[in-house]
Amino acid sequence: MIAKWTGSLIGLAFLGLTAAESAMADVEIPRYEVLSTAGNIEIREYQPMIIAEVHMKGERRDAMGDGFSLLADYIFGNNTVQQEIAMTAPVQQKQSAEIAMTAPVQQQMDDEGWQVSFVMPSEYTMDTLPQPVNERVEIRQVAAKQFVAIEFSGRNTSSNIREHQAELMAYIEANELVVVGSPVYAFYDAPWILPFFRRNEVMMELSTTVE
Repeated sequence: MIAKWTGSLIGLAFLGLTAAESAMADVEIPRYEVLSTAGNIEIREYQPMIIAEVHMKGERRDAMGDGFSLLADYIFGNNTVQQEIAMTAPVQQKQSAEIAMTAPVQQQMDDEGWQVSFVMPSEYTMDTLPQPVNERVEIRQVAAKQFVAIEFSGRNTSSNIREHQAELMAYIEANELVVVGSPVYAFYDAPWILPFFRRNEVMMELSTTVE
């Protein structure tokens, strides 16, 4: 019986790993260089990027869900290049221009609530990126920056985030790093990915560059 359950768990883990790898295979993530590593903590230098961002109020999980919906609506066609399809005979269908999904979804608290953002695919510039129809979605260029980040698995619960944020802040204090702004939370995977295989991060922006 123990062997049977062990085999089932191994099989489930293999399926979860396969699903996670498949889901991430075609998903672009922001480009960065790892400058140093200490266990699950890294100091990274990110290249300039374009983000689509919304500002949300309310509890963190509610703000994340509502913000995600607004941003997903934008990238799945609610933008200025969506094509209107005229009725003809026979009926034909043409796909609207659609912006590719990237990872991670990022969340950061500000004075008015939460900033929820998607990083736009690197193929776009500010001139070529379709503009959102919904005025709540803001497109902006982000300059190159350095972050210290801690990576962890599991669900993006408040308790899991707090635990790893505390670990990150202890590392920052111990290494006398100077950070600016509020923590940025990054979630890379779809909800159906098994928690053990999910990639989550808490990041803090460095106010001075590290060589």
